Amino acid sequence: MGTLFVISILAGAVLALVAAIGALRAYLRLRRARATLQNNLTEEVDRLSRRTGELEESLSTLDARAQQLPIQIAELQQSLSTLRVLTEALAATLRQAQRVLSYSALKTVSAGRIADRLRYRPAPKNDPGSS
Repeated sequence: MGTLFVISILAGAVLALVAAIGALRAYLRLRRARATLQNNLTEEVDRLSRRTGELEESLSTLDARAQQLPIQIAELQQSLSTLRVLTEALAATLRQAQRVLSYSALKTVSAGRIADRLRYRPAPKNDPGSS
């Protein structure tokens, strides 16, 4: 019975050793997976931190541009008002020029008709050589 007892103790010890080796392997895999995960998370957090900095910078730039928009809109409205005034002045000037040219053309046509009538006046019918 003593031998059986020693064999069972040895078998239990071998099984405990196999279980311990399996547990040790699992622990080492867990540590490697944890280290890999921690490295990946650290890299991802660093990348997100840089990206957040870029986004904050972009937001600051957009905010500065947004603050300039009312000034630019006011300048654009002023320019449009000036353009409207200049366009109206140009239209009035062109209407005046058309009137002057129409009157001048009318005078030229009238003067030309009068000159044509004077030039083409028929000669008197009394011929001095026929008497």
